[in-house]
Amino acid sequence: MQLRYSFRVYPSAGQRMALARAFGCARVVFNDALRARETARAAGLAFIPSGELSKQLTASKKTPGRAWLAEVSSVVLQQSLRDLDIAYKNFFDGLKGKRPTTGPPRFKSRKDTRQSVRFTANAGWKITTGGRLRLPKVGDVPVRWSRSLPSAPSTVTVIKDSAGRYFASFVVEAEPKTLTVTDSVVGIDLGLTHFAILSDGTKIDSPRFLRRAEKKLKKAQRDLSRKAKGSKNRAKARIKVARAHARTADARREFHHQLSTKIIRDNQAVAVEDLAVKGLARTRMAKSVHDAGWSAFTTMLEYKAAKYGRTLIRIGRFEPTSQVCSQCGVKDGPKPPHIREWTCGACGAVLDRDVNAAVNIAKAAGLAVSACGARVRPVLVPAQREETGTHPKPQPVTTGRQAGISVL
Repeated sequence: MQLRYSFRVYPSAGQRMALARAFGCARVVFNDALRARETARAAGLAFIPSGELSKQLTASKKTPGRAWLAEVSSVVLQQSLRDLDIAYKNFFDGLKGKRPTTGPPRFKSRKDTRQSVRFTANAGWKITTGGRLRLPKVGDVPVRWSRSLPSAPSTVTVIKDSAGRYFASFVVEAEPKTLTVTDSVVGIDLGLTHFAILSDGTKIDSPRFLRRAEKKLKKAQRDLSRKAKGSKNRAKARIKVARAHARTADARREFHHQLSTKIIRDNQAVAVEDLAVKGLARTRMAKSVHDAGWSAFTTMLEYKAAKYGRTLIRIGRFEPTSQVCSQCGVKDGPKPPHIREWTCGACGAVLDRDVNAAVNIAKAAGLAVSACGARVRPVLVPAQREETGTHPKPQPVTTGRQAGISVL
């Protein structure tokens, strides 16, 4: 399986200029190719294939207006054309229903705060013996290695994010590592008050990283709004806002990584609900939904399950997990969100709403999960007729039928 390993890089001033030149050339090639295809479409002509676009790129390098494209690695420009092909493929597959719907490719702007270029193996890049990343027509860039790569990488993508940080993302082939087989299985109910509720009764509180950082973000964004447009002070203020958001996103990502790794290592099979995040993001809970990051978390569970030989099962979003009693299986009907505990009308069990939903998610996925973890509390049952009243003196047993505890 292919995995990405991302590391922070620290290019010098000259290397940042060379990378900026590569970002700009890749952007121009992408826009030229997109314009050529859109012009052909408007004229009713056939779709221009990638081979023809590559020939046009080679010819444009010989013109005075595009001669500066030769100042960067040709692999970067070819990869930009491939990015355009991928964007068109995703758009057409979305129209055919093969993947979620995406918009058509759009023109890139030099004002986009995120830029990236990709170098493949034939670009001649390598990792030096000193641990630096040698990029063609850029130089040896220092890398902050936080861990070793499992195998030789095939491609590297250099990214500049909105906060002005540079990263090198390596694509490597990694063999799945099968963990020790365990009998433990778990169902997960994702929420807002508690980020995750497990079928064994464990509740993980939601860190609410965005809510906690709102005060600092509000001040940084207020300072940005007071700067004159186009000024250097406004550019500095924008960087401060971007860095504040980046810190929040990094903390959320680290939380997702730690929790997903623990769940995958401790359980042989994991069941989650396929939530309609896009629909929930259009409600009054939009900020909290985005702050939780459910989609990123379930994606981590998915690829880590494949990496470590575990099983991840997604159940349908229309499964009535909060309406069914995990004890007797009777559907008790929908309940308002403020009802956190309810009593089953059939068996009389008192159920915690979230834990009960987690148990039902596991059962809907076909996992053998006991309902004992659902915090089921038996209600008071009226005593039988033979057990009522007080008996100061022991009563002799006269019949074979005895209610309560048998007398030895």
